[in-house]
Amino acid sequence: MRYSKLSRSSLLSWPLIVLVCLSDAASSQSQSPRFKDYPVDGSYRGKNAPLVLTKNDRTFRTRLKEAAQRKPNFAGHYILTAWGCGTECLMGAVIDAKTGRVYWFPTICCWGVEVDDKFKPIEFRLESKLIVFSGLRNEKEDDKGAHFYKFENGRFIHIHSVMKK
Repeated sequence: MRYSKLSRSSLLSWPLIVLVCLSDAASSQSQSPRFKDYPVDGSYRGKNAPLVLTKNDRTFRTRLKEAAQRKPNFAGHYILTAWGCGTECLMGAVIDAKTGRVYWFPTICCWGVEVDDKFKPIEFRLESKLIVFSGLRNEKEDDKGAHFYKFENGRFIHIHSVMKK
């Protein structure tokens, strides 16, 4: 019986190559951003600034005014508020408790019925700039997944997405 022309040393290196490939795949899955990797300097405990509404914000002024009365719950000094905009659909904004300015985030929808009871389409923390949107952003086809953003200087900066098949 004749074997291929691979040398003994190249045959012995295959397990090493497989191990490296598997560890790369495992590490890429674990590289999803974590809340603790995006800390804020502290939490705002002062009086909330009056709400500053632009012409575009006025459509949702009642919801925004109600939310602006709450304590910060996101990224140190922001108040995240969201409301339903249809079946499996959320829209909303963050309000800067220090300045009263409003920053809108993408509409999140269509996460599906196969989620468990602990599922949250938007995950965030007071002590972190990281926010995770799960589902379709702005109802774009082929966009279903977990989308990681950093909120900084009034902008949602996309970091990484883990797409769902």
